[in-house]
Amino acid sequence: MAYKKGRYSGFIRPIIYSLDLLIITILAKVCLVMDTHLFLFVGFITFTWIVSAIKSNFYEVYRYTPLIRIFSLLGIQLILFTLLVFAFFGFFNEINSTPKQIIYYILYVFLGITVVKLGVFYLLKKYRTVLGGNFRRVVILGVNSKTQQLENFFNSNKPYGYQVINKFDVQPSGHQSLESCFAFVIENSIDEIYCSISEFTNEQIREISEFADNNLKILKFIPDNKEIFTKKLNYQYIGITPILSLRNIPIDTPLNQFIKRTFDIVMSILVLVGVLSWLTPIMAILIKLDSKGPVFFKQKRNGLDYKEFYCYKFRSMQPNPTADLHQVSRNDQRITRLGKAIRQTSIDELPQFINVLKGEMSVVGPRPHMVSHTHMYAERIDKFMVRHFIKPGITGLAQVSGYRGEVETDHDIINRVKFDIFYIENWSLLLDIKIIIQTIIKALAGDEKAY
Repeated sequence: MAYKKGRYSGFIRPIIYSLDLLIITILAKVCLVMDTHLFLFVGFITFTWIVSAIKSNFYEVYRYTPLIRIFSLLGIQLILFTLLVFAFFGFFNEINSTPKQIIYYILYVFLGITVVKLGVFYLLKKYRTVLGGNFRRVVILGVNSKTQQLENFFNSNKPYGYQVINKFDVQPSGHQSLESCFAFVIENSIDEIYCSISEFTNEQIREISEFADNNLKILKFIPDNKEIFTKKLNYQYIGITPILSLRNIPIDTPLNQFIKRTFDIVMSILVLVGVLSWLTPIMAILIKLDSKGPVFFKQKRNGLDYKEFYCYKFRSMQPNPTADLHQVSRNDQRITRLGKAIRQTSIDELPQFINVLKGEMSVVGPRPHMVSHTHMYAERIDKFMVRHFIKPGITGLAQVSGYRGEVETDHDIINRVKFDIFYIENWSLLLDIKIIIQTIIKALAGDEKAY
């Protein structure tokens, strides 16, 4: 049996735990006025912090964890911590600490903890990149496009701290056996084994699993090329029978639906009252002076569950009979002079906040297509209909990733669908906020596909 050695990652999490609890304790003494209940408060908040952190997976941050996930964990823990602190002071209302002192305490705690969390995260990245420490030695079993993609990722992303020591081809046509792989793993102190499922039989996978367990090696599987295994599957039990659900949609949970809908309502009211209340009369005058026709343009689009609704815009084109059939193209003669300007800045999309307030759209989501185009893409593009599991959005992940506007080739719509499905399966409020910020930046800087 081989044993792990020379690895210090196991000390990092306890150190971060200790630093966080030290910040909570010291700031309680500095910020709060408590003569008799300080030790009781420290004991209470330490215990509840640990419990809530375990429940919220606050310390489940790995070298490959995205930054947005870290901020999401900070936000969740901040809410839980705030509720617990106020619960304590609500119960012991005789304590002299003022609400202002309590709020400052909470803010200072999270400022300190955020600095520690991000500081450790980035320092470890620098440590791996510059000094080559805190790395994982890995081998890859199997040779195909997916294992090559993984190897390329490891080699081009040094801050993650993975070193591909070897890659084994164990197919009958190959020159290596499982026994030689196992010997290499032990002799070279390999930390992790990445195994491509498609390259091995069930018996071989069992052998690899037993070897990894018996030699304390971390084993991870790369899904095969069958479509079902490339999806984000949801694993659960019915009785004692394991069940895989084809797709997990975070927005489907009641809490997340409430959060997203509340965010949509707040955003739409802010825009409708703060922007459109004065911008609409100005736009109405400019549009009327620029060309004949209505101020607003409405068009049927497909939304949640494929239901049709009227999507609103400021009119940017001459009224024409092909508006519901043909997308806008570069140098489209139908676009008015004013229309060109408002399309480049996305001002023409602002009336869609009316659709958001009505519940037909969301601020962020897959962009809705014309009904005629939806029917066409549904027949031609695989998984296109998945986009209709949630409400369409004014902006979306695909749009800020370079796939907005005209669909010039199937490559455009295929990638748009890929980004939309990723958004559906990985939704979070922070992701929505990130997409909105990126949308504003692109609108101000100008997008080459905004025409």
